Amino acid sequence: METYTEKFTGITKEVAQNKLKMWLDAEDALATSQSYKIGSRTLTRVNLSEVREQIDYWSAKLDALQKGDGRRRTVRAFCVDR
Repeated sequence: METYTEKFTGITKEVAQNKLKMWLDAEDALATSQSYKIGSRTLTRVNLSEVREQIDYWSAKLDALQKGDGRRRTVRAFCVDR
């Protein structure tokens, strides 16, 4: 059964796990070097604070998905004819 979060955001536990791993790997890469040069090309990585923001985001998203975020939400709408 899909949780509310999965149904409306399309994000599954597997997606969140993969994204979290990707950002953790990026943090590891930043720990070794911020930029490097091959021939005439230079690669500069994103800054560490941005990577940590993404790690926090995906960690929280994964946590919510693992807990099931079992909240049911009811929305009521009323049409008013004026």
